[in-house]
Amino acid sequence: MSFENFHKTFSSILKNETTQGVTPTISDFSVLREIEQVGVGCFWATDSQGKLIYLSENAKSAFEEEGCQIIGRPMLEFFQEAGCHGAQSGSRSLAFRIQSRSSLANLTVKINSRPDQPECRARYWRICGAPLFDDEGHFKGYRGNAADTTGEFHHQREVTKQSQFDELTGLSNRRRLNEKLSGILESSRGRCCALMMLDLDRFKQVNDTMGHPAGDELLQQVGDRLRVLIKNRGEVGRLGGDEFQILLPDLDDRGELSELADRVIQMLSQPYSINGRRAIIGTSVGIAIAPFDGITAAELISSADMALYRAKEDGRGVSRFYTAELRNAANLGVRLEEDLRDAIDKGELSLAYQPLVDPTDNRVKCFEALMRWEHPHEGTISPGVFIPIAEKSELILILGEWALRQACRDAAQWPDHIHVAVNVSARQFMQADMPKLVSSALRSSSLAASRLELEVTESVFVGGVEAVDQTFDRLDRLGVRLAMDDFGTGYSSLGYLKRAPFKKIKIDQSFVQGCTESGDTNPAIISAVVALAKALGMQTVAEGVEAMDELALVRERGADLIQGYIYSPPLTQDQILTKFADGDWILKADGPPRYRADRMTLYRKAGLIHEDHYYEVMLRNLSKTGARIEGLRGVPIGTDVVLDLGAGQLVVSKVIHTTDRSQGLRFETSLISDGYSGLMARHRVSPYLLAEAGMPLAALGQGNTYPVAKTQGPMRPPKFVQLDLAH
Repeated sequence: MSFENFHKTFSSILKNETTQGVTPTISDFSVLREIEQVGVGCFWATDSQGKLIYLSENAKSAFEEEGCQIIGRPMLEFFQEAGCHGAQSGSRSLAFRIQSRSSLANLTVKINSRPDQPECRARYWRICGAPLFDDEGHFKGYRGNAADTTGEFHHQREVTKQSQFDELTGLSNRRRLNEKLSGILESSRGRCCALMMLDLDRFKQVNDTMGHPAGDELLQQVGDRLRVLIKNRGEVGRLGGDEFQILLPDLDDRGELSELADRVIQMLSQPYSINGRRAIIGTSVGIAIAPFDGITAAELISSADMALYRAKEDGRGVSRFYTAELRNAANLGVRLEEDLRDAIDKGELSLAYQPLVDPTDNRVKCFEALMRWEHPHEGTISPGVFIPIAEKSELILILGEWALRQACRDAAQWPDHIHVAVNVSARQFMQADMPKLVSSALRSSSLAASRLELEVTESVFVGGVEAVDQTFDRLDRLGVRLAMDDFGTGYSSLGYLKRAPFKKIKIDQSFVQGCTESGDTNPAIISAVVALAKALGMQTVAEGVEAMDELALVRERGADLIQGYIYSPPLTQDQILTKFADGDWILKADGPPRYRADRMTLYRKAGLIHEDHYYEVMLRNLSKTGARIEGLRGVPIGTDVVLDLGAGQLVVSKVIHTTDRSQGLRFETSLISDGYSGLMARHRVSPYLLAEAGMPLAALGQGNTYPVAKTQGPMRPPKFVQLDLAH
């Protein structure tokens, strides 16, 4: 007899007893006993207090053999509703049904036969039941039947798990993450949810050198570390390959997210032990937050992907937040790639040279060649924009060769003791004919090989070990000097310094800027790098020095050369030749007494809100705690205003200084670093709130945030005078 027929038989008996008031016959009970003996299912009953007063003999005997007393126990203690994945959800839903005297139809429950029962031995039943009333309508309890569906339940749970979880790591898979993200965003309009996209750096190298089983073990360890870090704050998942995702509901504080991303990067960058061998990887993180960066799940995922791409472009091992500028830059990049192909032939590219100065006598020892692009329509294009575009195609090889040849021709016109440093991309370095290209550039320019320095980053070591060593050896035999650029910012290893014939180490500006601030650990790092270089017979260059206190510190710590605006910005070839033509050239250090990491000079439009009015202002400088604006007259000290930095960033401020056309503002809540080169607000205005004020519902864009709200009745006259920002 099937379970369905079994239930029908029992239901008909119940119906006969409860609705017609007829006592069941002996033959009726015989049928029930026969069903029980067949083992298709069992029967149960409760009294009016919800306690079990009957359970089929076969089932009761099995429980009693395990030392479990069933009769007399509350039904809600014995039957506990089970979720679709086997997770116990308590008896609230079941309790509601029973309290409302509702029928129970095909409800899967977990049998709580004893409190200490291990999960692996848990039983699951599918129960049906109906409330029983006497002739006067008094509730007498439940009468029901059940069938053991433990095997079916575990099978369904396994099927569900396979469709929802990653087989290798046990983390949520892409399908489950997308469903959860969609559910969060659709469950409540305007609910916040942060999304972190992770891509492991150098994972392919581990896979290639240690084998795929080692790669699988590494991915499992990455998953374990992320579980420990995130705990119950969110959902960790693996999308496939070496891509992971972290879902963080109800979190929109970009300061807190930045700190969490830093901890993720730090934790995943710690060494791994795999079969007795040591592996080191890293990770890049892209962050997007709903509803600010995307209203739908698809929009948010696209935004996080774009932020991750930017993190990898910015050197890996960092985190980046999504901004509307990233999407605009991506669209611009498509256009610029075509224009870049013709830029050399059209004469739009040029080289500028920044001096490297000996701080003991303030004399120039070397110039670093820096590429510049003056676009006919877009104006000056930053190398930070067009170099990554070039690196995605063969254009980087074309640009690299042009820069090398042009730098050698220019340096040949300088005094013989002055060197020129040229950056070489990893892709260019790995070209089999790289040494031939260098030899050709030297020969055609008549520049001595000892005057040419090639700057490379540790990314060149990602290629084949043998090929890299051969290229280093051939360049060394040519007589050119080799320098490691951006030392300490990626995965720099002492092994690299041992393998390659470097003559110079460049200390990245991230260790220099702000190194004089109290409690900063960078001075110790600078001292360590200098000591290491001296022990290996190498020079050191401190990059990005801008303030007098920084200059004093790096000079005291023993840096051989200084590069930065403290001595000079990049110069054109004509400016350099003019300086040398005037005779002995000694540069004078000139800069602010102290480095102000929290103040940036700007020149862009912003908005200022006061009462019912929205004013346009020019933002002249910005720090974490305040700003200076221009464009208004008649603003008293002490005025409370809101500065609109765009993209939903409204900053409550107070005027603390004022002149005829400029004001100084102090922020109520400090801004935070965006992890790159700018500042941002911790929180933003929700697009749903802006929609209520009359704006279209959409993710936040680049422009101004706040529409002047429509007020009832006439608006108050503006208190301030709006000046023409063009003058």
